[in-house]
Amino acid sequence: MSDTPRRDFLKTASLLGAGSLLDPRAATAAARRRKPIDEYDPANIKLARRVQGSLSDDDMKFLQQLGLRWVRVDLTRQQANLAFMTELQKRFAQHDIAIYSAVHPVQGSVNIGLGRPGRDDEIREYQDFLKALGRLKIPVAGYAFHPGNTYSTGRVVHRGYSVRVFDLDVFRKSVEKQKFGRDYSAEQMWDNYEYFIKRVLPVAEDSDVRMALHPDDPPVARMNGVAKLFTHFDGYKRANEIAGRSQHWGVLLCVGTWSEGGDRMGKDVFEMIRHWGKRKQLFAIHFRNVSGTLPRFYETFPDDGYQDMPKVMRTLRAVGFNGTTIGDHIPRMINDNGLQQAGAAYCVAYMRALLKQANREMG
Repeated sequence: MSDTPRRDFLKTASLLGAGSLLDPRAATAAARRRKPIDEYDPANIKLARRVQGSLSDDDMKFLQQLGLRWVRVDLTRQQANLAFMTELQKRFAQHDIAIYSAVHPVQGSVNIGLGRPGRDDEIREYQDFLKALGRLKIPVAGYAFHPGNTYSTGRVVHRGYSVRVFDLDVFRKSVEKQKFGRDYSAEQMWDNYEYFIKRVLPVAEDSDVRMALHPDDPPVARMNGVAKLFTHFDGYKRANEIAGRSQHWGVLLCVGTWSEGGDRMGKDVFEMIRHWGKRKQLFAIHFRNVSGTLPRFYETFPDDGYQDMPKVMRTLRAVGFNGTTIGDHIPRMINDNGLQQAGAAYCVAYMRALLKQANREMG
């Protein structure tokens, strides 16, 4: 090749390269040509299923057939011990599944939540649970903190399936009552939360277990005479300060719950993902959708509500989230009992499709 053609070739190549920098469509096309991250890469989002500690071997096999490699396990008090969890972990391992997170029922204790006698014994029980998780290398403990909660005001049939509905007007007029003999103010509830977290978080840190806090569902600031703390971004911000901004304290972001609150939450779902994801304090996602916002909503399959779930998945990938996403509160389909295999498969397939698309876009 002579010098002139060579110069022309280099000039053309440089112009094409500059054009790709100036034209976002070219940049997008280039990004799509990058090899997407493998679904099971440790840096990728982990698709998971919420299960009970009594799960059968056949159900474990079904999860394996769905291509799932992680679960969140809800345990009874009798199951939340090292011996039981060790055997459960071994059973899951036979199906190439790992326990990524677990929940102990005393996290919802009225004694702990309201500062009643008996809370110290239950806190010690929870501390032992965290130590067991640490020994088994189970990285996340999920919990919530809303002892005065009313979860639902009924059921509604939507698209042929039955789901939970919450109507704030119905709750105030027909359901609400003072559950515990007196009112509990927000500051009293903050005292109770601080008492709990300052006794369990050091154990979580020593055990290398991350505590993932679920928002109050529904996100109503007071129910049944009890103030609720985690109905707004400011509640999470204050809790993070109480926890000393520990990297073992963080957020279990239920997309459905946060979507129920709409614009009253302080930050929207995407802002929450960016805020806590940037700080590496976003530990788990409940991938649920709803029909709309308070004062009335009902739950839906993740593709069937108002929230932009493809954008949720893209935002999670954009912040480098690599925890679990779980299809939560799966609507019950016909003849779908136990593990709800049909509904679970529906949700996993939808999440996987969104994840594959996000991975193609981001590499």
